[in-house]
Amino acid sequence: MAIKYNRRRFVKTVAAGVGSAFLLPTRGADVIVWRFFTNAEARLVDAITEQIIPADQDPGARDAGVINFIDKQLASRLRRHQQVYRVGLAGVEETSRVMFKEDFAALKAEQQVEVLKALESGKAKGETWRKQSSSAFFRLIRDHTMAGFYGGPQHGGNRGYASYKMLGLDYPQIIGQNRYRRK
Repeated sequence: MAIKYNRRRFVKTVAAGVGSAFLLPTRGADVIVWRFFTNAEARLVDAITEQIIPADQDPGARDAGVINFIDKQLASRLRRHQQVYRVGLAGVEETSRVMFKEDFAALKAEQQVEVLKALESGKAKGETWRKQSSSAFFRLIRDHTMAGFYGGPQHGGNRGYASYKMLGLDYPQIIGQNRYRRK
C-alpha cells in the first residue's frame, strides 16, 4: 500500500525530521567546526593569539576573530605550515605542562606570557623543541596573528574592522581591481 504525499506534506515531514535532529542530545560529542584545527588546538591557538594581541580598551585577537583567519589560511594558502603548527602546538602544551603542570589555556595570563617568552627566546622546555625551533614557531604564529588582526576582513580575521577602528582608520574604499577614483 503506497502512501500518497503531496508536496506540502512532504515538506512538513522533512522539516520536522531535520528540525528534530538539532534537538537530539550530542552525548558529549565534541563537534569540530574548524577547517584545519581540532577543537583543542583551536582553544590553544585562541589563547596564544589573545596573549599576543590582548584586549584592553580595544578588541584583542579573540574579538577580531584571528583564530578564524589562521584556521582558514592553514586550510588553503598556508597549507605548507600545517605540520609546523601540529608539532608546535603540541610543543606549547608540553612546555606549559613542564613549567606549570597545566595545559596552556588553563594557565593564568602571567603564566601564559612566561611560556610564550620561553618559546620566543628559544629556551622552551620539552622534547618537541629538539625537532623544531620554538622561536621559529613563535615567530610564525605571531606573524599569522598580526596578519589576522590587521589584514582585510575578507581573509577571515579583523572581525568588525577591529584593528581599523583601533587605529582610527576608515574602512579603505577599494573600487574594482586596482582602480581608484580620480579626484
